[in-house]
Amino acid sequence: MPVIVIANPKGGVGKSTLATNLAGCFAAQGHAVMLGDADRQQSSKLWLGLRPVQARPIATWEMNADMIVKPPRGTTHVVLDTPGGLTGWRFNDVLKMATKLIVPLQASVFDIFATRAFLDELAKTKNADHLQVGLVGMRVDGRTIANQHLHEFVDSLGLPVLGYLRDTQNYVHLAARGLTLFDVAPGRVEKDLAQWESICKWVGK
Repeated sequence: MPVIVIANPKGGVGKSTLATNLAGCFAAQGHAVMLGDADRQQSSKLWLGLRPVQARPIATWEMNADMIVKPPRGTTHVVLDTPGGLTGWRFNDVLKMATKLIVPLQASVFDIFATRAFLDELAKTKNADHLQVGLVGMRVDGRTIANQHLHEFVDSLGLPVLGYLRDTQNYVHLAARGLTLFDVAPGRVEKDLAQWESICKWVGK
């Protein structure tokens, strides 16, 4: 069973946006997907509470604040949203369960430094040996110098870049209704779905 963990020690990089839409991608493919939230802010769980009953089902994964538990039977795909600064034994528990790790980051010097430190620490963690790790650029504006720096940074890491997601209000408006890009007519979010193709392909391998 694939367990996709979304992690970055820095807050506000778009982890919940990535997690909820990835769960939406799996649900749209007909999988029995469960969205877990190890973040004390419980953003993903709050989002699930907004999700309309007629939307494709995404189950809530009830998780103990101090312990990561195995998902219930019947689940075929898991997406796990994590808090900023996740470290220590809780992080090790997450890594033991994960099959793939996606690291979102934005085009700022703070994100770049935090992500570099996180990846360096990850490389030293024994439970990460089996993991496939991919990067996703979040809220990317291709016209900026910051975007150029982001590309230079990720190119230097030697890790697969799964995609760059543009800065658009589509994510904001859909999240407010408990929806994802995969829950609305494709013509309304055509540009964004195109950016997700490579991400969905990578997690589906």
